[in-house]
Amino acid sequence: MNLSPRRREDPELNLTSLIDVVLLLVIFFMVSTTFVEEGRLRIELPTASDEPVTAIQDPIVITVTAQGSYRVNDQALVNNSRETLNAALQKVAGGSRDTAVTIRADGRATHQVVVTAMDVVARLGFTQVNIATISEQT
Repeated sequence: MNLSPRRREDPELNLTSLIDVVLLLVIFFMVSTTFVEEGRLRIELPTASDEPVTAIQDPIVITVTAQGSYRVNDQALVNNSRETLNAALQKVAGGSRDTAVTIRADGRATHQVVVTAMDVVARLGFTQVNIATISEQT
């Protein structure tokens, strides 16, 4: 009886066929994939006319101070009543209601004063109302 230890051979893995299969799968997926075609949009661009552009009107600026007083285009009003603000806006705008109105309110002004200005602007029929703000630098 031969009890001497046998030499064990290390198992050997043949990776050649595995690499061939993986490469074939990569080539298959590359060929069969459809690429996104967002860059191929067909857009019909508008044409421009030769007519000169009419000048854009400056907006009417209503400034609300911290004390609650109004200024229309940097002109102080006699008092802070709704009727005075209404008359000043009618005088500045004339018959045109297409002009943009910008409301610039101090951060310490009361909410009621700003809402009153917005209400007067809306009752006069202005449709383009903007609230001016400043961006916070961080």
